[in-house]
Amino acid sequence: MVIARYVRSLLLVVSVLSLGACGNSMLQSRDAARHDHADSGSSTTDRSVDIDDAVVLNLRQTLDIEHLIPQLMQRRVVFVGETHDNFAHHRVQLELIRSLHRAGADLAIGMEMFQQPFQSYLDDFIGGKITEAEMLRGTEWYQRWVYDYRHYRPILQFALEQGIPLIALNVPRELTGAISEKGLDGLEPEQRERLPADFDFSDREYSARLRTVFDQHAGGSGRSFEHFEQVQLAWDEGMAQQAAGYLADNPQKQLVVLAGSGHLMHGSGIPNRVKRRQSVNVAIVLPGGDLKLEPGIADYVLFAKPETLPPGPLIGIYMEESKEGVLVSRLVEDGPAEKAGIKPDDIILGLNGTEINSIVDLRIELLDKKPGEQVAVKVLRRGLLFGEERKVMNLELGQ
Repeated sequence: MVIARYVRSLLLVVSVLSLGACGNSMLQSRDAARHDHADSGSSTTDRSVDIDDAVVLNLRQTLDIEHLIPQLMQRRVVFVGETHDNFAHHRVQLELIRSLHRAGADLAIGMEMFQQPFQSYLDDFIGGKITEAEMLRGTEWYQRWVYDYRHYRPILQFALEQGIPLIALNVPRELTGAISEKGLDGLEPEQRERLPADFDFSDREYSARLRTVFDQHAGGSGRSFEHFEQVQLAWDEGMAQQAAGYLADNPQKQLVVLAGSGHLMHGSGIPNRVKRRQSVNVAIVLPGGDLKLEPGIADYVLFAKPETLPPGPLIGIYMEESKEGVLVSRLVEDGPAEKAGIKPDDIILGLNGTEINSIVDLRIELLDKKPGEQVAVKVLRRGLLFGEERKVMNLELGQ
């Protein structure tokens, strides 16, 4: 194993190219064997120990990220993992993309966060035909991806500035929802046609890892493991097919794939399923920290300097959709909205003069705001005695 230090103290890189394919089960079986011998009273000095297949990680070697980039430049696909709500992971992803671009790579960025039917909005965004707000509405970001857009915004802004294509990798949520409920065999023909024709169920270690996750989070819930595994395969096969199709159509491009680490580790999620479709060399880069280091888990493990997403602006309300505007269902006690005089059942119609028709509109309008800023909130208040009343209230955003 080689540890690399990034010159700006951003991260450490651990190269695990030489770890081999043996996994924890092998290491655990060796441990069990050693314990069995100890219990029997035999002395370890009286017997030889076969360590020919032992895995040794050299933690003293270091690799600067400047030396990592030339290695990644030799790979047609670079898979970069993440924990979705870890800001440091996204900063590392951006730095790798910037460094590859600066080194001359002709890049495209494949993203788990966007679903395939919305590819045209990403094309129009990068092409300068629509705004960021129109892209977010068109791709249904806030409805389909629950994580804070600000984690990914710098990556999308860099792609826009440099004209780097963005590829929507993920399958539609409606399909995975149907698989979870009915399984692959229960899909309607038109639903099944929107998924890859070939699903590879042969990777037993992949299934075993999924079984562990399932037992931890859904065991005893009555849910079907078979359906759970099929949903995971729909994600991994679907994203792999989308990536492989792009590679086939764009032979000059190097593809950086951003996805949750669980889809990449050991290569058994997306990477091997891309290679099954296209003969390409790949690298898997995973963030460290909470990651359990295992032989064969990745080609490189990056340890990022901890970094937290700056607090976002808060109005201090619980929201619901309304026929017009956004309904204030409840107030955060002593929050900005309550202090400004907003009341439950008020309907927010505007922010700083911009019309608000939905929760998505409100979230987009708040994207460039910071805690402590003053905003003008237009509300509609309905009363039994005085009928409808429209007010503009000045509010200091919280955090």
